[in-house]
Amino acid sequence: MPSQLLNPAQQPALQPARGLWQQYTPAAAPFAFHAKNRAEAESWQAAARPALAATLGFQDSPLVDLNPQVIERVDRGDFVREKILLSTAPDVEMPIYLLLPKGDEQPRATVLAFAGHGYGAKDIVGLWEDGSERENPDGYHADFAIALCRRGFAVAAPEIACFGERQTDFSYLTTGQSAPTSCTHAAMLAFHLGGSVAGMRVRDAQRLVDYLESRPECDTARLGAMGISGGGMHTLFSTAIDTRIRAAVISGYFSTFQHSILAMSHCACNFVPGLAKFGEMYDLAGLLAPRPLLVEAGTHDPIFPIEAVRASVEQAQDVYRVFGAGPVETDYFEGRHRISGQRAYDFLVEQLV
Repeated sequence: MPSQLLNPAQQPALQPARGLWQQYTPAAAPFAFHAKNRAEAESWQAAARPALAATLGFQDSPLVDLNPQVIERVDRGDFVREKILLSTAPDVEMPIYLLLPKGDEQPRATVLAFAGHGYGAKDIVGLWEDGSERENPDGYHADFAIALCRRGFAVAAPEIACFGERQTDFSYLTTGQSAPTSCTHAAMLAFHLGGSVAGMRVRDAQRLVDYLESRPECDTARLGAMGISGGGMHTLFSTAIDTRIRAAVISGYFSTFQHSILAMSHCACNFVPGLAKFGEMYDLAGLLAPRPLLVEAGTHDPIFPIEAVRASVEQAQDVYRVFGAGPVETDYFEGRHRISGQRAYDFLVEQLV
């Protein structure tokens, strides 16, 4: 690993992280990927996938009727945008935007589009914070759900737990009591209950796929996922757990845990208690393999350093080779923390259409 990245051995023993880092031994983790052939790899998957589901938490939430409610339907010229409210678990509701290209072709290959931190799903489907329409892509998300729709996909963009409309109302707090962010509060509460926000999001995404299976416009046998930042995390874990996802694009996230979320300030929603038992992020790639994977990363992304991204992808390549699959494709573009799309949209067309 490049020397300019975090080196725990150089930290003084007075710092609490020093002792903790001594316990950070990904290669010795119980579910680290050490398979030497495809049979061993598939046996590892059979044990690691349910173990990861249990570690994430909330995968055993009672099933409820999805009770889909179409809230609005907007004609955007070359596609139609629906907003739908789904029930995903007891006392849990999730709005989604479904973008449907116009034309006679159906059912269409379908992509789950996961937004990162910001003002929510609106920011990837061409809406400003106040709900007004915009005509030109904006921000680090670059309206990528619309870009996918215009490549012929049906695109489902959920409002992810703690983002956008799904933020917690802290108006009950009195003067002098500070309000946490929705992500921090939900993460701490989820930890207290033995789960994680990532687990909540994966559960919700699985129920979204259940719903899409009921839509005649959507071909979930040709299902992909794409997300950036927190949405990239969502893509990684959802694809690891839900094998109905056939191809994935992880943007602005795939790296090493050690040199990204564990090395600097990241949102609490990125953390999963006990995740160390699965080794490093490249070990988790074994739960995506042999399905096609593309990693997007900006060369000047300050929170997912490109050196760690490259090193983790190289390790993931080795994992994919054990399955006789790959390569893990990459789009290393000049830029910061944002969607590129230079390769991603073509990649998903090639894999799913």
